[in-house]
Amino acid sequence: MRPRVPDSEAWWRYDLARLEADTAEITATFPDLQPLQDGGAGAGWIGALPLWPFERAAPAVFPSEVVGLTVAVLMLPSYPMTMPRVIPLDPEPEFVERTQHRWHVNGDGSLCMLQEQRNWTGREAICELLLKAAGWRLEYELVRAGTYPAMSLAGIVTDNSRDAAIAAHYGAGRP
Repeated sequence: MRPRVPDSEAWWRYDLARLEADTAEITATFPDLQPLQDGGAGAGWIGALPLWPFERAAPAVFPSEVVGLTVAVLMLPSYPMTMPRVIPLDPEPEFVERTQHRWHVNGDGSLCMLQEQRNWTGREAICELLLKAAGWRLEYELVRAGTYPAMSLAGIVTDNSRDAAIAAHYGAGRP
């Protein structure tokens, strides 16, 4: 259990508008995410992301047992100037996968969401990160299966170059 951030140090005390905007966006886009019990939405979110929340049609009919990534999204006291930590809970990367860039997992177990930290300015929408996390789940399975040696640099949110491999991996073809 992570320590609770005292309200006096909570980021949202200084940016209530951002808290309200993030809450509205997450609630509308990812309704299965719930505020963390130890501090509400200002501390973070937890729950399952949809398996395919992207604007284009899914490349496969996914088996019912294949579900979206379960995550914990943790906002540090310096949010939104620092990017939230997105931690995959299910599936959870193995320890050795935290030591190799090809998995896009940081040493602390959080997802590596951007190629460079400086690409996060604090003005980005949090749901952009959550869409990348949803795509990470599918690419993770492709790399584990040996379909690709590494995850793509941009992710599959807007890049359909791995859609055929996703369809083949799940053995379903197009819906």
